[in-house]
Amino acid sequence: MLIKAADDKTKEVKILQRLLNHPAATAGIKRAIEQEIRNIRSGAENEKQTAYEINFDYEPSKNWAVIHELRIEHGGRVAQIDHVLVNRFLDVWVCESKYFAEGIAINEHGECSFFSGGKPHGAPSPFEQNRRHCAVLKAVFDDGAVELHKRLGFSIKPRIKSLILVSKNARITRPQARIKGLDDIMKVDQVRAHIDRAIDDDNNVLSVAKVIGSGTLKDFANRLAALHTPIAWNWHAQFGLPREIARPVAIGASEAAPGGNKPKPMLACHSCKAVVTDKNVAYCEANRARFGGRVYCIPCQRTV
Repeated sequence: MLIKAADDKTKEVKILQRLLNHPAATAGIKRAIEQEIRNIRSGAENEKQTAYEINFDYEPSKNWAVIHELRIEHGGRVAQIDHVLVNRFLDVWVCESKYFAEGIAINEHGECSFFSGGKPHGAPSPFEQNRRHCAVLKAVFDDGAVELHKRLGFSIKPRIKSLILVSKNARITRPQARIKGLDDIMKVDQVRAHIDRAIDDDNNVLSVAKVIGSGTLKDFANRLAALHTPIAWNWHAQFGLPREIARPVAIGASEAAPGGNKPKPMLACHSCKAVVTDKNVAYCEANRARFGGRVYCIPCQRTV
């Protein structure tokens, strides 16, 4: 059953597209914004493809709950989890989805590289990244942030497991040495087979005793999904651009707007009301803590 789909990225892309027309955006800033738009779109497309593979096998089943894109803030830590799968044994599979167009290589030390243009480039360890996600999720359950089902007065603790998923067209180069967690990385079309083997290999007789009903599974997954806290991006600050906030305007100060008809109001210093330049605005916005979100001309800046 599908509990939560991935967040829609359309709004973020539209905000970034508007920033391309920001009066303070230089050519370099515009290139950085355009790259961010490409990153968001490619990431969303990769997540969409992975979600399709997962949904194909698990969305129709009442024995599984699927959560896409779960961001949790707990105990001063944050986990941005790409996909979560939960079954009636309360096995929680935490899936980290990575897009490596040309593949990923892991050496005998567990260090990772991805390939671009046929050349290897160092990459942060997805194993370590997902380990931290699992640690945050464990703390969520241990601290009671998600109410757990009880049987005979005892809470049934979920078992958290890690999966690293890469594109089904990517190659995975593994070391000959056995490394802990190496079996957790696989192509996305192998997820079902991997999980089925893990369930078949589970010889713990207590697993059967803790099976919950489909309704209880749905309630549990909904409580977990309710913790989702989407990040509020401040794209203006990200690219050092001032927000277009209404401010006092110097009397009679204006300039012709592009295209000609309506005059564009000039911004005024909060203190002396003198007209300020766009560079003044950008500087004050970049130092909001100092100027309290107000705009000052250069002479008045020295007095604040």
